[in-house]
Amino acid sequence: MKKALLTAFLWSLVAQVWAAAPFRDDRPESYTVVKGDTLWDISARFLENPWQWPEVWSLNPQINNPHLIYPGDVVTLIYVEGKPRLTVSRGEAGRTIRLGPKIRSTPLENAIPAIPLDAISSFLDVSRVISGPEVLLSAPYILANGQEKVISGAGDTVYVRGNFDKEASAYGAYRGQKDYRDPRTGEYLGTMVQSVGALNVQRITNDIATMHVTRANEELRVGDRLLVSEERRLATSFYPAAPKGKDIEGTILDVIGGVSQIGLYNNVLINLGAREGLEDGSVLAIFRQNTIRDKKTGEIVRLPAVRVGHIMVFRTYEKMSFAIVMQASQPLHTGDVLRAP
Repeated sequence: MKKALLTAFLWSLVAQVWAAAPFRDDRPESYTVVKGDTLWDISARFLENPWQWPEVWSLNPQINNPHLIYPGDVVTLIYVEGKPRLTVSRGEAGRTIRLGPKIRSTPLENAIPAIPLDAISSFLDVSRVISGPEVLLSAPYILANGQEKVISGAGDTVYVRGNFDKEASAYGAYRGQKDYRDPRTGEYLGTMVQSVGALNVQRITNDIATMHVTRANEELRVGDRLLVSEERRLATSFYPAAPKGKDIEGTILDVIGGVSQIGLYNNVLINLGAREGLEDGSVLAIFRQNTIRDKKTGEIVRLPAVRVGHIMVFRTYEKMSFAIVMQASQPLHTGDVLRAP
């Protein structure tokens, strides 16, 4: 059932420009929002640093949620006392009408997302970070299939043995793991595991649970380990911001999906997490620092670091985080340096 969202605004004045969020020299005078747009995309048309849109819009306390706009809305650049400002108004019948604050009821799911959620939502269903290999080794495991099959799929019943969380009703089945260590210090950071399916608990008798397979990314096998499903859901609205620590520095550990080069909207794993102050929505700049050999002296010389893109964190763990590449001026690589933007 669709929920109607009541808002007491239509973005009459979105933001006053300030030094932290300069406008682009080649900005358009207006832009009509279309299906498939994201807030990052639209902001990039107007701002030098599109990730700074919350800092700009937060200057308007009368706006309850400036992150909700819809296809057909028109973003327009105007000047007030010589300073550029943005307004967002409703485009109707080929003309732009500026509306004052009033009630507007619109299904929430029609709002354009902050970032391309489809680029990360499917990924989160199959990837997860745990604090150590022992977490999986001590977890409940599939004992047998209720249909006397060798493998199980969606709709099947399986029997699971182990110690269960009496409050948990949903589990994920995991197989395979990859450990990560900090490339500079050697510190163990965590283990990424891959989900092969999802299950709901039907009943528990002593140390045996009867479970129903609700999703199968691949076949479930006897011996697969189960972990309680993560309760954190993917946020539909992100509020990008620079990390609190200005001296933060990290690196890209891995790219998810088996590709060698990293590009726009790829998901990456980084060696920074909650302990460094990262939160969902934290933005980091990517720097490339190449080295060359001086032909005259034979020395290896490190060139000055060059900014080559931005990532935005969408899921944090204690020592690592998952992030999505939002800007890339050239192919990125594991080992590229991350700093506060």
